[in-house]
Amino acid sequence: MVAARIKVNGKTTPISPAAPHTTVLDFLRERGLTGTKEGCAEGECGACSVLVARPGVDKPTDWVAVNACLVPVAALDGQEVVTSEGLATAGEPGGPPALHPVQEEMAVRGGSQCGYCTPGFVCSMAAEYYRPDRCAHADPAGGTDAEHGPNGFDLHALSGNLCRCTGYRPIRDAAFAVGEPTDEDPLARRREEPAPEPVATDYTRDGSSFVRPGTLAETLRLLGERPDAVVVAGSTDWGVEVNIRSRRAGCVVAVDRLPELRELRVGADHIEIGAAVTLTEIERRLDGTVPLLAELFPQFASRLIRNSATLGGNLGTGSPIGDSPPVLLALEASVVLAGADGERVVPLADYFTGYRRSVRRPGELIRAVRVPLPLSPVAAFHKIAKRRFDDISSVAVAFALDIEDGTVRKARIGLGGVAATPIRALATEAALEGRPWAAETVEAAARVLRGEGTPMDDHRASSLYRSAMLGQSLLKLYAQTTEAVSP
Repeated sequence: MVAARIKVNGKTTPISPAAPHTTVLDFLRERGLTGTKEGCAEGECGACSVLVARPGVDKPTDWVAVNACLVPVAALDGQEVVTSEGLATAGEPGGPPALHPVQEEMAVRGGSQCGYCTPGFVCSMAAEYYRPDRCAHADPAGGTDAEHGPNGFDLHALSGNLCRCTGYRPIRDAAFAVGEPTDEDPLARRREEPAPEPVATDYTRDGSSFVRPGTLAETLRLLGERPDAVVVAGSTDWGVEVNIRSRRAGCVVAVDRLPELRELRVGADHIEIGAAVTLTEIERRLDGTVPLLAELFPQFASRLIRNSATLGGNLGTGSPIGDSPPVLLALEASVVLAGADGERVVPLADYFTGYRRSVRRPGELIRAVRVPLPLSPVAAFHKIAKRRFDDISSVAVAFALDIEDGTVRKARIGLGGVAATPIRALATEAALEGRPWAAETVEAAARVLRGEGTPMDDHRASSLYRSAMLGQSLLKLYAQTTEAVSP
């Protein structure tokens, strides 16, 4: 097997002697690329942002920004990375490098003060700068809303980057001022070539291994041999365990590039989403086909996290406060579990068995998530958190309702943050179905919803607050879908 290596700013370098748990951030800094900073080590500040060449949605390659503090460098074996130092191009002979357009705008508009966060902002901004369909959404008259610039720049691209001294106004001004990449731009030209193919990796050092099998069959065989292995996709959860809790694993198995887990198909009776398709890819490929998912994505962590995180990973951790399970419960989704003996399909409502526990057997993987069609026409996702974006839910509520001739024919409600597992609000669904979609029905059902689950007190919210927010969410949905507003 070829020795593990990575291309950084156009130069290929071996990953050895880095330990298998070494992050891309530490790997880069140890090699003098200190523009990449560590701020939080858990994917919340964006100071570590770098660009990675990934298979594109609209072009052969997309430049995608990721948190270098979370990704093991071995996970980028055979891949291409660009850091803030690699964005500048050669200037005049004998002179300094020419600033990248994003760097230029940040400089002239005062977007940097202490400079600690600036390289991360620049990399996240560059990923949006190179988004193929950005300029197609440009509106020279002034932008479509406060979060989209006249140049088509989506500020959600910067939702995972924090600045503690400059203030966001000059950074926003810089983002809204960048133009369109020129034909001479080498990173723009790179988008027209295929992204690096996935590389089968078996990197072992000091008794620990990072393995990326080439096929699903190989993966299942390996998991049978190594039941202690930690399975990762985007590493957005495991990376935090490594950094903050100093967790180490004897064997890490990566499934993020397995072809069998990377498919997304829209059929006549269901949509099947591969467990390793990133949330950003799902969002852009479905393009609003599933409105409830379209509501979820902007509220799920940050763009930096969504560029790596997957539905399979979010379900695999079994967290009761994950944002996707309530939505998928409302959509009546099922998970496709693959094991050595074949596949089985389990309704998500039957998947969770306890706190971070599920029916998934040792050696099984989530291969895909299936969403049945047709979709309920009335849908909403309400996330109650301390911050509008990039925060963990105190409560998450997803609704999917069929309302015909003023009567609720079908109701599905998924809840997160109110029990040891994500749950369906079965009593509230029963209180709605067969009844008129009217204030009296909704108020009565809201009282039932307040009693669903077993909410607890913690640093995010009290149990009383969580219960109150459950009922309020249903009243809000009613207000949003009718002209009548309940008192």
